[in-house]
Amino acid sequence: MANEADRNEIFKRADAAGVRQVGLQFTDVLGVAKTVTVPVDLLPDALDGNVPFDGSSIQGFARVEEADMFLQPDPGTFVVFPWVSAGPPTARFICDIRRPDTTPYPGCPRTALKRVLAAVRERGFSLRVAPEVEFFLFDRDERGRATTRTEDQAGYFDLAPVDRGEQVRQDMVGLLEQMGIRVAASHHEVAPGQHEIDLAPQDALMAADQLVTLRTVVREVARQAGLHATFMPKPVAGINGSGLHLHCHLEQDGDNAFFGVDAPDSLSSVGRAFLAGLLHHAAGFSLVTNPLVNSYKRLVPGYEAPIYIGWSRRSRSPMVRLATDRGQNPRLELRSPDPACNPYLALSAIAAAGLDGLATGMEPPAAQNVHRLREAERVELGIGRLPASLDEAIARFREDGVVQEALGAELSQSLTDAKRIEWDVYRTAVHPWEIDQYLSVY
Repeated sequence: MANEADRNEIFKRADAAGVRQVGLQFTDVLGVAKTVTVPVDLLPDALDGNVPFDGSSIQGFARVEEADMFLQPDPGTFVVFPWVSAGPPTARFICDIRRPDTTPYPGCPRTALKRVLAAVRERGFSLRVAPEVEFFLFDRDERGRATTRTEDQAGYFDLAPVDRGEQVRQDMVGLLEQMGIRVAASHHEVAPGQHEIDLAPQDALMAADQLVTLRTVVREVARQAGLHATFMPKPVAGINGSGLHLHCHLEQDGDNAFFGVDAPDSLSSVGRAFLAGLLHHAAGFSLVTNPLVNSYKRLVPGYEAPIYIGWSRRSRSPMVRLATDRGQNPRLELRSPDPACNPYLALSAIAAAGLDGLATGMEPPAAQNVHRLREAERVELGIGRLPASLDEAIARFREDGVVQEALGAELSQSLTDAKRIEWDVYRTAVHPWEIDQYLSVY
């Protein structure tokens, strides 16, 4: 809850900007942003956590008989949206969900991440994350509907603004920086119409909040430019999909706890144990980091996305890459997640996996350039494979108690229920490929 100084500063900023409406934002279990909007006159009540909503209408939230929920804004997430709209400026908070008795609601994804990060702090560490977010910009048709068409023919790191998508991305970066979000880099990605925005390293909770904000900004700026932005992992067959690469390290007393002066590759025993935990639980947390049927069409050979559970020092094909700044700042780049995930749940699962590696003293296998190995060699070395479908990911999630505990019983059940429905709908649908392949033959 906001203290008096925070409240006064928020009131001052809202008044100076001419704010008339304030959005109270949260995510459902699937990571979809939800907002309850109140007039600025109710800002004091909002800050006191007195704005209710019907939790029974939200995916993964309360049952009808316990529907009343309350939104508790985090004062540090207050921001005025800087884009031009038809009405007065709108402000926004990101909120935690509370029960009527003010206790945290266990089905709140942000609350789950805060709980896991508290466990990280109990061990004397803080988790720092630098996200790299890939997405596509597509044209809209004459009726304003999204397509998968793009006039962009640029490639990786192309410099010249070959289409309007380049300028749109720069507009996105400018707005993110106006909102206090530090952008480390941005560039065109490999596929036509594909872009990347990289955020600076920060506390894991702030990273999740900023990922939610980035998705809002990217979509809104694209819409105003007449384009459609999508974080769908694999919107077009035959070209690269979009990933959410997460550079992670633990800090202790302000220092990188992954750095070992005399350690091989400068990766300390803490870093090695965290890495081992990521590898051990990779299949178990895939449902969380890769939550769609479509996610597993990105995780296929030939498109730079990882397939196997392994790590390397330099190669970008394995699931985890050891990245360093001239050997002084080691961090683990987890390359399997995609940008459709709920960032709060994804970081909860990742943090819990790394913590389990620390708690049990795990040791990672030897680094390998996995894509160069034959299948028999991978089997001999015990190199596993990420789930190949949403159905397999559900099964592996159900086998992983550490990941389920990170989310909590309520979120774990809600997630598996929703994903089982999604898989069953997909499994029983007749797809255009089947019509093209079979209708005239059989």
